[in-house]
Amino acid sequence: MNKSPLVLALALVLSGCQTLTSTQSDDAIVNQAEQPQLNGASPHDISEALMINAQYQQVNDLDDAPPVFDDVWERIRYQLSIEVPQNRPVVTERNYYAKHQAYLDRISKRAEPYLHFIVEEVEKREMPVEIALLPIVESAFDPFGYSYRSASGIWQFMPQTGERFDLKQNWWYDGRRDIVQSTRAALDYLSYLHKILEGDWLNAIAAYNSGEGRLLRAIKKNRKKHLPTDFWSLDLPSETTTYVPKLLALADLLKRQDDFGVKWNPIINAQVVEAVDVGSQIDLALAAEMADISLTELYRLNPGFNRWATDPNGPHFLLLPTDKVEQFQLLLAKTAMKDRLRWQQYIVASGDSLSVIAKKFATSTSAIKSLNKLKSNTIRIGQQLLVPLSDGAINSEHLPKQMRMAVNNNSQKKLSHTVKNGDTLWDISREYDVTINELASWNKLKKNSVLRLGQKLTVYQSAKKPQALASTNRTITYKVRRGDSLARIAAKFNLTVNDIIKWNDLSGQKYLQPGQKLKLKVDVKST
Repeated sequence: MNKSPLVLALALVLSGCQTLTSTQSDDAIVNQAEQPQLNGASPHDISEALMINAQYQQVNDLDDAPPVFDDVWERIRYQLSIEVPQNRPVVTERNYYAKHQAYLDRISKRAEPYLHFIVEEVEKREMPVEIALLPIVESAFDPFGYSYRSASGIWQFMPQTGERFDLKQNWWYDGRRDIVQSTRAALDYLSYLHKILEGDWLNAIAAYNSGEGRLLRAIKKNRKKHLPTDFWSLDLPSETTTYVPKLLALADLLKRQDDFGVKWNPIINAQVVEAVDVGSQIDLALAAEMADISLTELYRLNPGFNRWATDPNGPHFLLLPTDKVEQFQLLLAKTAMKDRLRWQQYIVASGDSLSVIAKKFATSTSAIKSLNKLKSNTIRIGQQLLVPLSDGAINSEHLPKQMRMAVNNNSQKKLSHTVKNGDTLWDISREYDVTINELASWNKLKKNSVLRLGQKLTVYQSAKKPQALASTNRTITYKVRRGDSLARIAAKFNLTVNDIIKWNDLSGQKYLQPGQKLKLKVDVKST
């Protein structure tokens, strides 16, 4: 039976792929077979054969490509690399976590806006992906977490260590709580520790907890005694000896969740927030309006800000939901610098000083000086000043009556919350869509107060809920991975191929490139 020209042409193409490393005699055999095949095949047949071969190769590439994950926890699980010893410290911590599914659920809820970003940063530096789990051990992913030793943020930086790694801390802003900056600083610190501790990641992680000085002294002590210098052999404080096992226990639970009967609530494996350069100081309430999100949500994404506005001297970056960025940037471009702060006129009276006025309006002398371009603290009676408005000024007698009434809208209902096991002010603020400052003020607590089980807290909730929070439709940025196709991405996110083409102006583009970024409008919850 004679073979068709198309089959012969395809055989030629495929055999060519297999003879790249052939000997000269093998090449001769192929050349002998080549002439009749080419004579019998049209250019169209050969072109079609090449297309079939390209598809064949793509299938083979898919077999070799790493898995594409929809869930960040799955992405982490696939890359876990640090060996987990089944010793008593690790097993003890793992058993504890395994018995507290509610705690793991809270972790997933808190980590949802941040985890994808953190994993991306860890991967860029080619660090063990286990590092992305450290905020669980440090703060349970509570961006307002504050320790008795004054450590703050999801990475729990001490003030001095924060300064050492360029985390700005002042009246306006605390970089230790800034998700982007604190992550950068934490990875800088861990990279430094890994280098000075001779490439031992467990020792580097231990030093992150107790300081490199203590680790280096423990290593020196063991070397003098001719003892091993791995983490398990060092004499370290009790907090540090449980710190590393906690991280390894979490990694083990993530890797073998079915064995221990736990689950990690999925977090979409896509960019859902984006850093936007505002370029100047801005009132955060105004920024929230521009982004069409609640002020509470803005503070959750930007927990580094201490006040009602960003620091006059920067940083001027805001972390915003990806689907809100375009609208925010359009409105920002239309807003003059002088209109980005909310202020009122104030006439200096007898006995006033900048500090007295600042106290009246719950702002700072530097804010008043910056807004009025004052070169000194000297002011005179009758002088007109612009005073920034803040949340703390809403009850000030100096505010016009109509403004006080507008701000203090009485359409609120009083609720009572009973503290449950594991509750923090952060968790409760998310549940009721209020700020931590509001919760603390209503209940006469400090922001870092430890809550008691069964404690009753008063919560005032607005009758009108922000529309932005009700919707789960979000625009995300998806990074194309090896093996991806439009059809595969569309199926993954319950979309149509035509929608993806339209949103990303892909008409006429035949292939997706690994690393290419696509905008997708998805229902985050259903996806």
